[in-house]
Amino acid sequence: MNNATVPRIYVAGHRGMVGSAIVRQLLAQGHPPDRLIIRTHAELDLTQQAAVRAFLAAERPDHVYMAAAKVGGIHANNTYPAEFIYENLMVEANVVHESFRAGVRQLLFLGSSCIYPRLAEQPMSEDALLTGKLEPTNEPYAIAKIAGIKLCESYNRQYGASHGLDYRSVMPTNLYGPGDNYHPENSHVVPALIRRFHEAKLTGAPSVTLWGTGTPQREFLHVDDMAAACVFVMNLPKAIYDQQTQPMQSHLNVGYGEDVTIRCLAEMVARVVKYRGRIDVNPAQPDGSPRKLMDSSRLNALGWHPSITLEQGLAHAYSDYLEKHAAR
Repeated sequence: MNNATVPRIYVAGHRGMVGSAIVRQLLAQGHPPDRLIIRTHAELDLTQQAAVRAFLAAERPDHVYMAAAKVGGIHANNTYPAEFIYENLMVEANVVHESFRAGVRQLLFLGSSCIYPRLAEQPMSEDALLTGKLEPTNEPYAIAKIAGIKLCESYNRQYGASHGLDYRSVMPTNLYGPGDNYHPENSHVVPALIRRFHEAKLTGAPSVTLWGTGTPQREFLHVDDMAAACVFVMNLPKAIYDQQTQPMQSHLNVGYGEDVTIRCLAEMVARVVKYRGRIDVNPAQPDGSPRKLMDSSRLNALGWHPSITLEQGLAHAYSDYLEKHAAR
């Protein structure tokens, strides 16, 4: 294939967990490296409209993957709510609007499962959006992500026919894998468990205590599966994508399709890490919601399914942790 006919693709947030996985996926599918556009935060601050305008006007990519976001755990969201809502709103507004100005017709926005109401019926389907109150701890972040979906929908509705715009959105479930954050205080459950079981193995600790009862059920998707889903959705013909979406409900859930209890997850991590001690629970600590599972049937109907089992993915994640983070 002539290189000039291969789309030039800008991946915003290429150093993040999902953005780096999208770059890996594109390269693995044979996309030429010289047709990929990436910029570090130092090179391009996406909160600055003039800088984003100049960059996109100069580069004029064919596709944009919007994987840049300010993310963090409960503590960070509670401590810096202004930064979470402001930075995420600015980044998505700048990238979407300036992509439109630069003639970008295809864009994929990455959201989060926290867009759904705290008490949404399980499994959560796309039409649960805006039907109830959000989880208070990360409401500003969720509001920003909802605004991102609505930005894409609004630009499609106003400019889709006249300018050929096709801006899509995907909502991932809990992600894990290479590039994850293993910080002891503010990491998510999978990296936190990997680190705790690894350190317990090194010190010979007789037991590891889980936060809460261990009974809540959660869904986990490997980030390489998420990246594959992003490329799949970006490349779907519009007529096919439109079969499972509506002009004002255009986002698609991306989930693994099954959930596990936190206790079961901990046992799997212990097996992968080869920790032989006891697993205890602490019912005095809060559990959070009893279940969080995405309904991914619309995406499945379009032909995408995850390929990495949880056990395989945890082994991969542990290898990545040993390589990049663990004290030997």
